Amino acid sequence: MYIPPAFRDDDQESLMATIRAARLATLITATAEGPLATPLPLLLDENEGEHGVIYGHVAKANPQWRVPLVGDGLAIFMGPDAYVTPAWYQTKQETGKVVPTWNYVAVHAHGPVEFFEDAHRLLEVVTRLTNLHEGGRASPWAVSDAPADFIQSQLKGIVGLRMPITRLEGKRKMSQNRNAADRAGVISGLSSSDRPSDREVAPLIPV
Repeated sequence: MYIPPAFRDDDQESLMATIRAARLATLITATAEGPLATPLPLLLDENEGEHGVIYGHVAKANPQWRVPLVGDGLAIFMGPDAYVTPAWYQTKQETGKVVPTWNYVAVHAHGPVEFFEDAHRLLEVVTRLTNLHEGGRASPWAVSDAPADFIQSQLKGIVGLRMPITRLEGKRKMSQNRNAADRAGVISGLSSSDRPSDREVAPLIPV
């Protein structure tokens, strides 16, 4: 990922927060025949390793786990993002020398990928993922709510993955390269947008 110095995020807690908040990530693996990618909900275990370990699962019919890997895997976690129109910049009124851009948060996690079929490990991963995403619901569903034999049959259709994170790259592109007046215009524009995702980006822009 290309990261100009103004947009680099090296803060470990900030990177972890982006990973934790991402509800869907993309797992990319390199093969001799080219890259393979799968959108997946992934779980971060921060108690393992220096940078944490990522867990998840893919469908057994997905060829990504069968093809021999070349090098490390890459998990991409996206945070809030929004289109930025030049109309919001004070500089537009002064010189007209402005162009559109996009503000966004992204974290790239690199590491060796292990795929596994062990039913006990799979059940643990599925249970932890379920608890993570059901936790905020008024009446959370649990894996144990379904018949045990049904769950066991479902586990036969997936393959688990484990990826210890060996390297993290973080990018927080939030108009840091614009002057204060332009940033104020972006904040105002995003804050009044009809898109909830735009309004989520507004408070991330430095004043």
